[in-house]
Amino acid sequence: MTEHEKLLAGLDYDYRDPELQGMIAHCKELVGIINTTTDFKKRQESVDNLFGVSGKGLTINGQISALYGEHIHVGDDVFINGNCTFQDSNIITLGSRVVIAPDTKLYCGEHAIDASKRFGVREDGSKYLITYTKPISIGDDVWIGGNVTIIGGVTIGNNVIVGAGAVVTKDVPDNTIVAGVPAKVIRSLEPLK
Repeated sequence: MTEHEKLLAGLDYDYRDPELQGMIAHCKELVGIINTTTDFKKRQESVDNLFGVSGKGLTINGQISALYGEHIHVGDDVFINGNCTFQDSNIITLGSRVVIAPDTKLYCGEHAIDASKRFGVREDGSKYLITYTKPISIGDDVWIGGNVTIIGGVTIGNNVIVGAGAVVTKDVPDNTIVAGVPAKVIRSLEPLK
């Protein structure tokens, strides 16, 4: 099993692996173009090359941050506002018609609660940070408010509003509004027709 396959399976993996480092470098290059160029065509080309899946009508309004890029799968008519962070050490899926407000963070990685298990030792004696990953899945017709944090392993259903400042640590059912730290359902929404 490659280190990339281990990463996607949620297993302990070595982030120094040349394949992973190449993916990170490629992502940094594309994000650099997206965040600095004023050439619309070049920016759009970089966005299409960054994401693993990029639907029609994707808008990125401002700067973003991503780790691998190719682990991000985006549906149609998605709007991502500025200063959003995609720590995509696993698959992040955004459905269609998702709106993400500024300063939102999606974190797929996590570390052991037991501090003595946060670092491993390689064959050469050097230490490495042990990271485990889980995917994030966001359904269709979702509005994520500003400064929201979404943790790996979470699935957000369809027709959901996530209130500003929320920290989403558990799955969110369809047709709901969630808010708070940690996020909880505060209201139901009428299902979309």
